[in-house]
Amino acid sequence: MAVPSKIRSDLEQWKHDAEVAALTPQYPIKYWSHSSLMALLRNPLAWYKRYVEKIYDTPRNPASVIGSSAHLALQHFYSGIGKDGSIELGLEYLRDTADFDINFGKAKSKAAKKAKRASMEREYLQVINFYLEKPPKHTVLGVEFSGMAKVEGLPLPVKAISDLVVESKLEKGSVDIVDHKFVDQFSKQKGSKTLFVMQALFNYYTVKEAFGKPVRRFMIYECKKSRNADGSPQLKRYVIDYQECAEDFKVFHRLLKDATDEISRPRLYLPNPSDMFEGENSFDVYRLGLLED
Repeated sequence: MAVPSKIRSDLEQWKHDAEVAALTPQYPIKYWSHSSLMALLRNPLAWYKRYVEKIYDTPRNPASVIGSSAHLALQHFYSGIGKDGSIELGLEYLRDTADFDINFGKAKSKAAKKAKRASMEREYLQVINFYLEKPPKHTVLGVEFSGMAKVEGLPLPVKAISDLVVESKLEKGSVDIVDHKFVDQFSKQKGSKTLFVMQALFNYYTVKEAFGKPVRRFMIYECKKSRNADGSPQLKRYVIDYQECAEDFKVFHRLLKDATDEISRPRLYLPNPSDMFEGENSFDVYRLGLLED
């Protein structure tokens, strides 16, 4: 009996798709982000747990929650909400974060956790008021812009979230990217810090693809949480000019290719007990064999 042409074409298409799939490298993740790349370099087992297995049960430290609250406040502020309303929305986020989502450290009792939360609220209110006392002015094109881009020569796309995408004051027709960080101490390396440069390159590709304009600078605003005793500004700006990053682009491409090769081969994911953020958790996962096949 002859096979109907429709069934025959479906079978041929299925065979073709199977052949293509067999020739296409299979990766455990769909894209790279700055956070996932840094997680792999810092603690491969913690990376595997979060970015491959999609398990998000590691509590955040108080500084991270405060930073997220302040970022949310600035997101609303630069979207047009007034200063007081933006601060209140950030505070609401902080208060709504559940206890089990926070690593309280030595604060184990209910009273100790309550005191720690009160301290977190004071710290948040202080740092966000420092920033909004005289906030940088921009012509804003995008707020909390999340984008993904396919980069020529890289096997996986890159993804990034930009706090702000703004009109560049340095080069007409271009855009700048703004990133906010809320810190205990200002960075000693300033704009040359490797973490800053790597983050800047992820954001570069995603903003360039989405906005269709030249991307000139990546600007980091660090806001110090504690008041400077000498009365110096609480806000410092570091600038990365993409036109001065030719070598950094080369290293970025090489690193992402090597990282993709690394996660593509059969391997064991080992913990890093010295990781100050997730060392204990990753070692517990390893000790208990929680992610073994």
